[in-house]
Amino acid sequence: MELQPPFRKIIHVDMDAFYASVEQLDNPELRGKPVAVGGSEIRGVVSAASYEARKFGVRSAMSGVLAKQKCPHIIFVPPRFDRYKEISSKIRKIFYDYTDLVEPLSLDEAYLDVTENKKGNPSASMIAQEIRQRIWEELELRASAGISINKFIAKVASDINKPNGQKTINPEEVLEFLEQLPVNKFYGVGKVTAAKMHNLGIFTGLDLKQKSLEELSKLFGKSGVHYYHIVRGIHNSAVKPDRIRKSIAAETTFRENLSSEVFMLERLDKIADELERRMKKSNTKGKTVTLKIKYSDFTQQTRSKTTNHFLQLKKEFYPIVKELLYQDTLNNSVRLLGISFSNLNTEKKEPVWVQLKFDF
Repeated sequence: MELQPPFRKIIHVDMDAFYASVEQLDNPELRGKPVAVGGSEIRGVVSAASYEARKFGVRSAMSGVLAKQKCPHIIFVPPRFDRYKEISSKIRKIFYDYTDLVEPLSLDEAYLDVTENKKGNPSASMIAQEIRQRIWEELELRASAGISINKFIAKVASDINKPNGQKTINPEEVLEFLEQLPVNKFYGVGKVTAAKMHNLGIFTGLDLKQKSLEELSKLFGKSGVHYYHIVRGIHNSAVKPDRIRKSIAAETTFRENLSSEVFMLERLDKIADELERRMKKSNTKGKTVTLKIKYSDFTQQTRSKTTNHFLQLKKEFYPIVKELLYQDTLNNSVRLLGISFSNLNTEKKEPVWVQLKFDF
């Protein structure tokens, strides 16, 4: 079976160690040194690590304590999300010089559909190279890119020559590439699903390809249909410049764990103020209020309540937050609290990028 043209030309651009690289850009003393954004040697979680820190095994979402153990000379710096957003908007302006079909995934990565582009350049690989070069010349930051016929393969490809590289998977190379790809690299295959596949003797795309549509549907339900098609290079999800916003949230990680509901209510009061500000700024309202609780042992719990009308103001939703807090006893001391809204009134709004807010 061969893939049939016409083929789209999709680029996935992924900034290299974005938060840490911005910190090194702004503070020359940090350049060439292991840097962790967020966390500390006594608590907190690392948001991003420089490549110098990654050589020691430091990764995002790792506790600061473990990061310090792995790399004793690591330098912790507090996150500056306003600065990251500022740089991200400049990167996005470069993207828009080539195409209006830009789908941001976060502050540091995006899909671009350059099948038809503003430069009239038929080579997506050359466009990716030019974009990466401009990001370096204009912002002094490095980016990697993946180029292929759909979003999934482009995203996988962008990891292959990281950092500061790019990889093109041409149409005639797609099927062989997918057959050799480990199943845990496939879009939609998480750790649990990968373990299940391994138990079934499915380790690569080629193994996955041996399973019929009926077998995969029986084993994985609706996801089985997705796996059946994606391993054959069929992934028709378009680059969506106007992604539908599904939730809006504000949360805080605390310097010290909280064990009293009184102290938690004090923090939730401030978080609610911030969430109301963000709701008003984005003209967003929601029906489902969710309280997020992360305990000192890193286990997480959410408690939600849905109303029959849209809410936006703190005076409307904060009583629900308090109700959710007292809904059940707490399992442990608490290191993070957050409030979010879903079931929003934003059918066709552009996303408002909300990043984790730290209390240090």
